[in-house]
Amino acid sequence: MKSLFVTFSIVLALFSCNEKDKKISSTELITAQIDTLKTSEAPSIPITKALVLGKFDYKTDSTFSKVSAQHSAKTLYLNKTVYASFLDMYNAAEKDGVVLRILSGTRNFDEQKAIWERKWNTYSNLEPLKRAHKILEYSSMPSSSRHHWGTDLDLNSLSNSYFSSGEGKSIYDWLNANAHNFGFYQVYTTKENGRTGYNLEKWHWSYLPLAHHYLEFYNSNITIEDISDFKGFETAKELHIIEDYVNGISKGAKDYN
Repeated sequence: MKSLFVTFSIVLALFSCNEKDKKISSTELITAQIDTLKTSEAPSIPITKALVLGKFDYKTDSTFSKVSAQHSAKTLYLNKTVYASFLDMYNAAEKDGVVLRILSGTRNFDEQKAIWERKWNTYSNLEPLKRAHKILEYSSMPSSSRHHWGTDLDLNSLSNSYFSSGEGKSIYDWLNANAHNFGFYQVYTTKENGRTGYNLEKWHWSYLPLAHHYLEFYNSNITIEDISDFKGFETAKELHIIEDYVNGISKGAKDYN
């Protein structure tokens, strides 16, 4: 990972040297970043229980990259292979007049716990099972989120209605037509065909070339006893968190190999 940043720094330095003669466009900078990421050897990623449960520090993990402010709404990290593929997709979308912006990327256990427990306290008027079920409409229990893996990202808006008209519809239509060419798939689709778990999320896209391996590992190595240490974790078993939520993805995502 260190050599990746050294190489990228050299690329930026070369651009800076030429800046007197020519203004560097954002597209050229993106292309340079893509080329740098692609020429680096793809990491062999050890899949561990700590990783799929979100109990690790992605900021110091060599398989993760910090996302440029140009592509994100806040400081974010993604698995570096996922980020390289996103940059490809970003560049292609930009050529078609579509701007993609990452709102959320990797979240570890503690970050997911903070989201969960904030909502747990918000719905304090409900009894535990109903409270957990309400949160699970759009948010995962800690240790059950795909965002732990660095393979999943939320794009442009966290409102389904945004993607139903105007600019949002153009973005969603482009993603539906093109995202799979870069390895990204919408995993939380409509429930009309019997999908279980979270509600429709038009913003949530998963890089399946890696994510499907993580899901296979999760199903082989994680049990309901591994989902604990946060408010309301006792409801996980009755709510079938692994069966209906971790595995509650679109048929196309399930069939991916």
